[in-house]
Amino acid sequence: VLTLSLLMYPMLRSLALQLHSLVTGSYISGTHSIAFINCVNEQIAKDIARAILDKKLAACVNILPKSSALYFWKGELEESTEILLLVKTRTSKIGELSNYVRSIHPFEIPEIISLPIDQGNPLYLKWIEESVPRD
Repeated sequence: VLTLSLLMYPMLRSLALQLHSLVTGSYISGTHSIAFINCVNEQIAKDIARAILDKKLAACVNILPKSSALYFWKGELEESTEILLLVKTRTSKIGELSNYVRSIHPFEIPEIISLPIDQGNPLYLKWIEESVPRD
C-alpha cells in the first residue's frame, strides 16, 4: 500500500492541483512554458514561427532582433548573428514542439530549450491555454 501510494502521488497531486485551479481560477505554476529557438535569419524565423502556429503548438511567437552568439562548434570557437524566437505554449506541448522544430529547422542541432512559467497575468495565461489545444 505504501509503495502504491508513493507511485500514485505525482498523479494524485496533479489532479488535486487541477481541481483546485478549476474551483478557484488560480494558475498552476509550470502549466505553461516559454521555449527559446534560435534561427539563422529573419525569414527562417518567420517561417518557423508560422509553422509552429499553424500546427497549434503555441499561442504566440515573438521574433527578437539580431543578437551575436559565440559558441564552440566541432572544436572551434564560432561567432554568428542569430534571431531568437520566444514561443509561449503549454508545457505538455514542449516535446511535440521540439520534435517538429527539429524536423523543419535548417541547423544540424537547433537550440530548443524551455523554461516553465511560474506566474504571470492570469488573463494572458488563460489565453495561452485557450489558444493551444490539450494533448
